Amino acid sequence: MKVNFHHFGLAGLLLIGVAGLTAQRPAADKGLKDYYQQYFPIGVAVSTQALKNPAETALILQQFNSLTPENDMKMGPIHPEENRYNWGPADAIVDFAQGHKLRVRGHNLCWHEQTPKWLFKNADGSQVSKEVLLKRLHDHIDAVVKRYKGKIYAWDVVNEAIADNPNEFLRNSDWYKICGEDFIAEAFRYAHAADPQAVLFYNDYNTERPEKMERIYKLLKKLKDAHVPIDAVGLQGHWSLVEPTEQELRTTIERFGSLGLKVQVTELDVSVYPWEKDRRARRPDESDAYTPEMQQKQTAQYKLFFKVFRDEAKYMTGITFWNISDHYSWLDTYPVAGRKNHPLLFDENFKPKPAYYEVVKF
Repeated sequence: MKVNFHHFGLAGLLLIGVAGLTAQRPAADKGLKDYYQQYFPIGVAVSTQALKNPAETALILQQFNSLTPENDMKMGPIHPEENRYNWGPADAIVDFAQGHKLRVRGHNLCWHEQTPKWLFKNADGSQVSKEVLLKRLHDHIDAVVKRYKGKIYAWDVVNEAIADNPNEFLRNSDWYKICGEDFIAEAFRYAHAADPQAVLFYNDYNTERPEKMERIYKLLKKLKDAHVPIDAVGLQGHWSLVEPTEQELRTTIERFGSLGLKVQVTELDVSVYPWEKDRRARRPDESDAYTPEMQQKQTAQYKLFFKVFRDEAKYMTGITFWNISDHYSWLDTYPVAGRKNHPLLFDENFKPKPAYYEVVKF
């Protein structure tokens, strides 16, 4: 029908404009979890501090149906001394989730970072044997997984075991130096024994870069061929305005899926700066401005990524954002200290950004 706008006047045109904008906005009572209900859970990494902030808890409950403890279940925070566990923060997150009927992903059981020093040392300061270290790994996994059995549906069992150097296979961590590669399979066996119903993940970053993807694939296939109880792979999803490409992402999901593994994006954010791994200080000439061009590119990236996730839904079983909003992101301090980043779907005031509307418009 052709509309004669001369009949409306200024007030009518304004109403038409508002109606058009409203049509592009999601319903106020719906969140990401509702739009993706037929696809997969939408989660978020949280701290106990965030759960004390009414604005953040309101956003969590509106938008998400899965939680991941950002740091409080990592080995160092939860098991700081051999005979002492610090259950309080992790319990608080699980209790919050239980109280609001949210799922929980456990993160993580074995990693080379945030690991307590006692783990690798005897009482006299000497390095432990392989047998001692594997026994300590078993006892840690057994205690943590059993404590939350029935409350945590999935665990990142081994985190980031593949080396960054393309000429190496496994990362030369203390785990590898002492145990060789056996610690990986054993960690999965220990976790499965502690909770046979839990979905067990290998989790890593830069999984979409072809050379690293192939090394991760090699590890996963080796574990599958040995009948190790691994169920899924986590793509961390610490991406940027320039990577990964659509084809890289599709290829990665389908390559890992071909092994019979489910796939989740476990730590999603889209940095407005190119990838950096090594920590450094902010340079004097660096700005942390969030420019219109950055926002436009970020919006396009989020739109693309979620289209791929929907297209690959036969493999995808969850998407988890790493932090709630731009109010706080781990990327504000890592790897560049003091440089504000803007990597999430909600701004510093907890309001949806343009990228949000593209993610839910399909």
